[in-house]
Amino acid sequence: MLTRHELANAIRALSMDAVQKANSGHPGAPMGMADIAEVLWNDFLKHNPANPKWDNRDRFVMSNGHGSMLVYSLLHLTGYDLPLEELKQFRQLHSKTPGHPEYGYAPGVETTTGPLGQGLANAVGMALAESMLAAKFNQSNYEIVNHHTYATVGDGCLMEGISHEACSLAGTLGLGKLITIYDSNQISIDGDVSGWFTEDVARRFEAYGWHVISEVDGHSPDEIKLALAAAKLNKEQPSLICCKTIIGWGSPNKEGKESSHGAPLGDEEIKLTRKRLDWNHEPFVIPDEYYSAWDAKQRGKELESEWQNLFVAYELAHPKLAREYKRRQQGSLPDNWDDLVKGFITRTNNKAETIASRKASQNTIEAFAVELPEMVGGSADLTGSNLTNWSGSVTISKNDKNGNYISYGVREFAMAAINNGITLHGGFIPYSGTFLMFSEYARNALRMSALMKIQNIFVFTHDSIGLGEDGPTHQAVEQAATLRLMPNMSLWRPCDAVETAVAWQAAIERRDGPSSLLFSRQSLAHMPRNESQLQKIQRGGYILIDGTDNPDAIIIATGSEVEIAINVATQLNNENRNIRVVSMPCTFVFDQQNESYKESVLPNSCRKRLAVEAGVTDYWRKYIGLDGIALGVDTFGESAPGKVVFELFGLTEKNMKQQLNDLITETK
Repeated sequence: MLTRHELANAIRALSMDAVQKANSGHPGAPMGMADIAEVLWNDFLKHNPANPKWDNRDRFVMSNGHGSMLVYSLLHLTGYDLPLEELKQFRQLHSKTPGHPEYGYAPGVETTTGPLGQGLANAVGMALAESMLAAKFNQSNYEIVNHHTYATVGDGCLMEGISHEACSLAGTLGLGKLITIYDSNQISIDGDVSGWFTEDVARRFEAYGWHVISEVDGHSPDEIKLALAAAKLNKEQPSLICCKTIIGWGSPNKEGKESSHGAPLGDEEIKLTRKRLDWNHEPFVIPDEYYSAWDAKQRGKELESEWQNLFVAYELAHPKLAREYKRRQQGSLPDNWDDLVKGFITRTNNKAETIASRKASQNTIEAFAVELPEMVGGSADLTGSNLTNWSGSVTISKNDKNGNYISYGVREFAMAAINNGITLHGGFIPYSGTFLMFSEYARNALRMSALMKIQNIFVFTHDSIGLGEDGPTHQAVEQAATLRLMPNMSLWRPCDAVETAVAWQAAIERRDGPSSLLFSRQSLAHMPRNESQLQKIQRGGYILIDGTDNPDAIIIATGSEVEIAINVATQLNNENRNIRVVSMPCTFVFDQQNESYKESVLPNSCRKRLAVEAGVTDYWRKYIGLDGIALGVDTFGESAPGKVVFELFGLTEKNMKQQLNDLITETK
């Protein structure tokens, strides 16, 4: 019978072989963490390799994702659909084993990790989602939601500021089913971390309100098992298990050194390591007895079967709850969704209200959330400004997880990353709010949601210099443009309450990527539309007013600047000009339209175009070309009332009218 260390050595062998074949990678972490992973996956982790998406599985997140060969080795050995050939293609084009674990590539990878600390924040979101679902759906004798989230972190993860944001909140909320294993090898790329990371991690996490298990020998299976068992017993606090490990364990000349962190060991060192580990097998050769010992398919089948039987009984006892649970887990919208949306948009259009789009957003949430209990919102300490709450909001707390609103505190980065974890867990549509300016704090988590192609709705209010007196530190200038440049990020900047409702509809219905919804502080006038125009809002850009099919010039506008454009166009059209106004709330969606539609809105025959948006102008060159004019803000803002700041930067009817007249009369 194989010993635990022998089983762990299969991870070490696969990891060092794959990194060596790729001639790049990080062998040190998987070799150092192999003993921890062996105990966790063989004795504790509840999963089914035949069904990686089983609802009630435990989640495993390797936040220190550079050690990805640990994950790939575990998935391969335990029976997931990740054949040995994929491990041999580690870090190669189109393989299922990229350099860092990426969601959607290998089955069993729960999230994309690598930017240190974010996996830990994702794990907080997963544990929070589990607790919220359990509070909503579990009934006496029917715990259909009952699983743990396990995360591994390294020294680098805990140096990143997001670890503080996320773990502080996790402790406050008492996420007792979150168990984090700290691989404390005290080595990073630059060497021994004692020169830059000397804090007492255990006391730090105790201060967060975590259950801390210190000084565990990360190479002692018995100590690891006892620590994990103790962590599972604590239902009131998240747990941190501090494991002392040796990076690159087993390598005679490189263990405990930075040389094993981020580079192959080398052929000669691998030979010596094989000898030291008593691993007498060729590269990528795993004997059958190891596969038999690691195989988790039968146990996984039994675990899922037990849960399925429980759920069948649950359906009989609580049919309404069971239907709602299945709908939410499938990501389906309610049967009345289309009618709900159409009715609300029609009422909003008929109301013709002048209103700040942040308030219009709140009204939309009020209308939609009552029929979408899976909507869970929050704000980074700006609820009263973002208006992300509604009359049915119930704040989640340590003692009551049966809510739908998260007070994130001033933690923008963690907020976005935690919501990524909530989405990845399933059962919710998360949204969160802050000022557009502070999207900068959250940017890398926004990028990760776009990279993973997952739904996450970001509400960004105070979207321009229009917020006024708070000045340039709070006035967004480049943020809309840079978010639009992020691949797979759908950004909406609506001009009134109707476009706001459509933006929310699009964000809720979109399941293959994130959406950024940009809303104003100041009131925006209602734009009259006919039925055809109402339908075309969802195409991202459409004609709001027009003279003929051959306009003299086209104004392209978004958000608060649409009203200015409409007023100017109306004046010029009354002066026998022919000005078209195109409202472009979402360039991402507009760019996906067919060429015929885009030509009908922005015909190539009309090259006299003016784009206006209270932000940097370069982004709009793709729509206005070399002959067009972009009105915007190419410096930072100023502290003054919003109207005064708009006048300072020429975002006025007078200036726009002059620019258009000059453009139209310009000779070639």
